[in-house]
Amino acid sequence: MERTRPVKLGLGVWALIVALVALVVLTFLPTPYVIQRPGPVYDTLGTAAGPDGEKVPLISIEGAETFDTGGTLDLTTVQVVGNRERTPSWFELALAWTDSSRAVVPLDSVFPEGVTTEQRDERNATLMVDSQHEATAAALGELGYDTGAEVVVVEAVEDSPAEGILEPDDVITAIDGDPVVSAKQLRSRIQDIGGAEIDLTVLRDGQEQDVTITPQEYTEGDTTTWLIGITLRTDYDFPIDVTIQLDNVGGPSAGMMFALGIIDQLTPGELNGGENVAGTGTIEADGTVGPIGGIRQKLYGARDAGAEFFLAPASNCDEVVGHVPDGLQVVRTATLEESLDALEVIADGGDVSALPACTAS
Repeated sequence: MERTRPVKLGLGVWALIVALVALVVLTFLPTPYVIQRPGPVYDTLGTAAGPDGEKVPLISIEGAETFDTGGTLDLTTVQVVGNRERTPSWFELALAWTDSSRAVVPLDSVFPEGVTTEQRDERNATLMVDSQHEATAAALGELGYDTGAEVVVVEAVEDSPAEGILEPDDVITAIDGDPVVSAKQLRSRIQDIGGAEIDLTVLRDGQEQDVTITPQEYTEGDTTTWLIGITLRTDYDFPIDVTIQLDNVGGPSAGMMFALGIIDQLTPGELNGGENVAGTGTIEADGTVGPIGGIRQKLYGARDAGAEFFLAPASNCDEVVGHVPDGLQVVRTATLEESLDALEVIADGGDVSALPACTAS
């Protein structure tokens, strides 16, 4: 029996060597995934680092009376580990799979084929600027200000119904005689018309003119939409100056929290009653709160930053159920008004258990 021990020991050593070699190989093999993890949390009522590194108010307002605030209204972010140039190792993925605060997602879902990291960052920076404008419009609109919205053509897509008819910087003022007040309203009207000719009134170089376009049907899967083939932006003429300073953060998901931070500064009292509240969600000028990515990572980021309540878009609820970290209460919201109603209950010390929650569908 004693003579067999060296043989067994040798087999064990070789098995260990093979395992280590396999681990090293897996460490350097490229993977088709990236990792999402909780990112930094920023208080919209507080400060952030400016371009020179000095602390500046995240939201500053001029041209209107502002009021003291308390507690926090935190916006949450997600960090992505990996990109097309360098994906996480299989070892890193294995660790992430065992961590409930992280998610392993396909590379193509975050970095589409043909899109560089720099292009992705530029797009996210543009979305962030747009979300700040929409948040300002939503907040000021909620407070009764006229924001002077104009829907402007950025470009007409090649070979689309609008090519040769609409031009960059055309201001669309009416559709079939009805005033156009937002890009969302214009798109909705085009869908409702369903392929029939539409008459648009536009301002071009200060001159008003009417044009006629027939939308084109576009089908993807089971979904059919009608398009005229233009990209749009909404310009505003804000009656007060609102500046949002937040560098190195991209995407549109902070919109709702920006809007709440603006409203809190422009209204007496503490919107959150001095409590620590976090949240996420895109926002449109009419106050609609939309879905975002990385909701689970944002929940953990909010909890770790000390938030007790989290405002989550209703359209993300299916991702929230069963994934709420201990110590955090999630409140479902679909509009800016619903968010304000929830904050009023929290501020007044009301029955927070009765606030709308995410439930399994």
